[in-house]
Amino acid sequence: MSRRSSRPQGRPAPATPCPCGLPASYRDCCGRFHRGDSAAPTAELLMRSRFSAFSVGDDDYLLRTWHPATRPPHVDLDRTLRWVRLEVLETTGGSAFHTEGTVRFRAHYVEGGRAGQMDEHSRFARHEGGWVYVGAL
Repeated sequence: MSRRSSRPQGRPAPATPCPCGLPASYRDCCGRFHRGDSAAPTAELLMRSRFSAFSVGDDDYLLRTWHPATRPPHVDLDRTLRWVRLEVLETTGGSAFHTEGTVRFRAHYVEGGRAGQMDEHSRFARHEGGWVYVGAL
């Protein structure tokens, strides 16, 4: 998802299902990370919260959770894409006991009325106590 970005749609209503696909409301799932109430405790949850950030157009969160060594100066969200579904295919490491982890995922989107998907195997690391996105493998 580092190459394609989403159409900003604004924050979902608090009881709306979370875009990341977990069975919780946006408010209780990724919304808490986006608001800064807490930090994602695993690399997978960070990946899910970043997908949700693309989905709702939260470029500040994307930059905040990007490793400073690989972070771009800004994120230009593509208004022609709508991120609609996330599949987490595989994870390695990335728990409270690790300093690095990977997440392989498939992100589904709609662009110009056509469905598409992108696959990425992403690397995450702990930086200053929290998980951050490093880049695609």
